[in-house]
Amino acid sequence: MKLCMIGTGYVGLVSGVCFADLGNDVICVDKDFSKISSLKKGRVPIYEPGLSELVIKNYKNKRLRFSTDLKKSIIQSDIIFICVGTPTKKGGSSADLSQIFNVVKEISSSINKFKIIITKSTVPVTTGDEIEKILSKKNKKNKFSVVSNPEFLREGEAIRDFTYPDRIVVGSNEKKSIKIMRNLYSPLISKGAQYVNTSRRAAELIKYASNAFLATKITFINEIANLCEKTGINIEDISIGMGLDKRIGSRFLRAGPAYGGSCFPKDTKAIISTADKFKTNLSVIKSVIKSNENRSKLLLERVYKILNKRLKNKQITFLGVTFKANTDDMRDSSSLIMIPALIKKGAKVNYYDPTGYKKEFSKIKNVKNSATIKESIIGSDLVIIHTEWNDFKSINFKSLARSKKFIIFDMRNIYSAKKIKNQGFKYYSIGR
Repeated sequence: MKLCMIGTGYVGLVSGVCFADLGNDVICVDKDFSKISSLKKGRVPIYEPGLSELVIKNYKNKRLRFSTDLKKSIIQSDIIFICVGTPTKKGGSSADLSQIFNVVKEISSSINKFKIIITKSTVPVTTGDEIEKILSKKNKKNKFSVVSNPEFLREGEAIRDFTYPDRIVVGSNEKKSIKIMRNLYSPLISKGAQYVNTSRRAAELIKYASNAFLATKITFINEIANLCEKTGINIEDISIGMGLDKRIGSRFLRAGPAYGGSCFPKDTKAIISTADKFKTNLSVIKSVIKSNENRSKLLLERVYKILNKRLKNKQITFLGVTFKANTDDMRDSSSLIMIPALIKKGAKVNYYDPTGYKKEFSKIKNVKNSATIKESIIGSDLVIIHTEWNDFKSINFKSLARSKKFIIFDMRNIYSAKKIKNQGFKYYSIGR
């Protein structure tokens, strides 16, 4: 099939490349000339394991193309995926749909034959209705079909999630579109993926409800971890005991820092905004947002306590600063709150992240990026394991502490407390 992916961000690029790998002809379009130029040279602008290899492979096989010419790309394609950003509006909580509607207006002027227009971006309920209205101003109803097909890709696991999805959700009531979409996804359905056909509005809400529920699980276990710390209970015992209940499940029951990334923070806010629009009170999700916002403050208080509230000139190392492992995504990472707060208290911060230097800290004094784990730890008073990269799971701390013993605050519970304490280190973790 001939597909056009509008937007070469995380969703558009990963989905486009994976569709090409299934044998489709895919054009990935973006107005960013430098990004398209880099992609044509095989340089991928995001960190996602295995993505570069797939880009190079499918570009060489001519199943994958990159372009800045939106009109021409739309005309040449049968199915149009809208994969642009839907960030939180500045100064508000609702989703900013300006990029969506700008793209739809351009699509509307380029429809030369029947097109299926799909929102892959995460959009609030009734967005598809609005898209349909815009397209109808210049085109007859038989020239297009608007479908919701939300993505469920985890950063760091995106290629696997696309290839072996838990479910494929297609929101449409039009038989022609349903048949074409089922055919598009048939290689994945034949491997066991569950195909779910719903109304368009239901598909839009499934995405938001899913993310809100996962955010709730993270926030819930973090609050239980707070109770465990007060009662001398190991949070990992609680997570295992709960997770073995099939009604609950073990995933997302790992205590740690606040949730972050490109989805949970903005999507929890957006679903609240949608509910307010329809005069519905989503009190549980409101509590989740508030609790998560307080999480970084609580962890900062732990750091202050660990250092006896003497932070001036203390050297603090952050191992990992991204919101999770296997991604270079810094959006809403708790390190963006914690590091500036520690600097204001007079501390000095070194950080090491496998994805390298972060421009987000470039204007903050006394924050230094280190090239290796060893370099980042030398001279430290406190080492904070912030992100659960594999690189941090087998560190020989004893060999790195020849000149100075440091304290370890393991925010991901990677290590055994007994083992680290037996090596002579003061060790702190979450909910234990």
